[in-house]
Amino acid sequence: MIRQPSWVTSGMVRDAKASAGARRALPALDRLRLESYHEGLSVQILHVGPYAEEAPTLARLHTRYLPENRLAEAGRHHEIYLGDPRRTAPARLKTILRQPVRRLH
Repeated sequence: MIRQPSWVTSGMVRDAKASAGARRALPALDRLRLESYHEGLSVQILHVGPYAEEAPTLARLHTRYLPENRLAEAGRHHEIYLGDPRRTAPARLKTILRQPVRRLH
């Protein structure tokens, strides 16, 4: 999931996919899509480092932050990638980890 500016349209994405696919074979290109995502109340945390090392950051969110703030998971977490792994050293990658939540009463 990569956040897009509000002015990006599905037509722009379609054209970009066609252009990219004409230049080279991209096996996952057909999975690319533009969609709105409305998740409601959520919390997020910034993870800096390799994707494979996100587990401790997520664990802090789930085992400390949620209970301390009387929150519970309300769906699966998702990730927003802020860097390009082809151009960024793994130790400098930034990923927003978002977790939909509900309040506990």
